[in-house]
Amino acid sequence: MKPYLACALLACLLPAAGVHAAAADHVRASHGWLRVLPGSLPAAGYVILHNEGDQPAELTGASTVAYARVMLHQSSMQGGMSRMSMIDALPVPAHGKAVLAPGGYHLMLMQPATTVTPGQHVRVLLKFSDGSSLPTEFIARPANALDDGDTHARPTTHAGG
Repeated sequence: MKPYLACALLACLLPAAGVHAAAADHVRASHGWLRVLPGSLPAAGYVILHNEGDQPAELTGASTVAYARVMLHQSSMQGGMSRMSMIDALPVPAHGKAVLAPGGYHLMLMQPATTVTPGQHVRVLLKFSDGSSLPTEFIARPANALDDGDTHARPTTHAGG
């Protein structure tokens, strides 16, 4: 009789273990774009991550077949000098967002497998601390680009009304 009781108990506990959804199930990516530089110079990746879940998520990395390595970086100003440093993770708050944008957090994509040209779409797999991942399309933009080029989809905010 004890083996049946153990099996029944296990059958009740297994569904409860699956209640916690993966971070990637609650995170949505928008406005993904890459600033590509000539030749084998690294590219920078930018995206807005929206966490629609009740739990915070943590972006810990990314990968793509288009580049050999992808790292999380943060640009900052220190002592009047622009600095860039690698970071281990970027929090995405519950019901909030994390913005990877020029002059701040970004993906650094190193060693292109082939030439990536403006207008090309590159699939990047965003990775989260819980092991989940989110495939995201990034559009390649030229070196002088300031955003993803999708001005119709981006809301405009005016300071002071």
